[in-house]
Amino acid sequence: MALLSKEDILRGLKKLDAKARQAHVIVDLSIYGGAALALAFDIRHSTRDVDAVVRGNPDFVRRAAAEIAIEEQWPEDWLNDGVKGFTSSNETMQLMIGFEGSTQGGLRIYTPTPHYLFAMKCMAMRPEGIEGSHDISDIKALALAAGIKSADEALELITSFYPASKVPPKTLFGVQEIMQQLSASGAWGE
Repeated sequence: MALLSKEDILRGLKKLDAKARQAHVIVDLSIYGGAALALAFDIRHSTRDVDAVVRGNPDFVRRAAAEIAIEEQWPEDWLNDGVKGFTSSNETMQLMIGFEGSTQGGLRIYTPTPHYLFAMKCMAMRPEGIEGSHDISDIKALALAAGIKSADEALELITSFYPASKVPPKTLFGVQEIMQQLSASGAWGE
């Protein structure tokens, strides 16, 4: 599967915005994962797909995304909602500049705060060795962006978004190891 660059993602979202404006449809789209890392934090340069949750007219978005996939020769699931299982009812999102929509229609894009995306990435963390997984490097970059300096601080943050009983052991151990690596590398200049 080809990777989508930040420029590809923006082009696809601008096309989706134009289609929504033309149809006078307001679409709220929350973007997560690699696409959010590329668009909101400039941490990633490419991703396999755009993980998103649609609020408002999902049928329109499915049709428009399918048209864009054909136009761009992208996989039909370039925009997908597979991330829904990892979202939190306590999520904190921010409106993306350039995609504020209007009362006449258009796309309003929301991206997670670095703290929330850090917690999500930790909860969804895949073990090393999965082809194409950037989870550990993403978590390290988000820890730095959010100013998280210890495993205790990281776990407290995660449990502010997700119930402690739902935090899997792989997350507990993974976060401890990642934070130890960051500390040992002098990532905070201390």
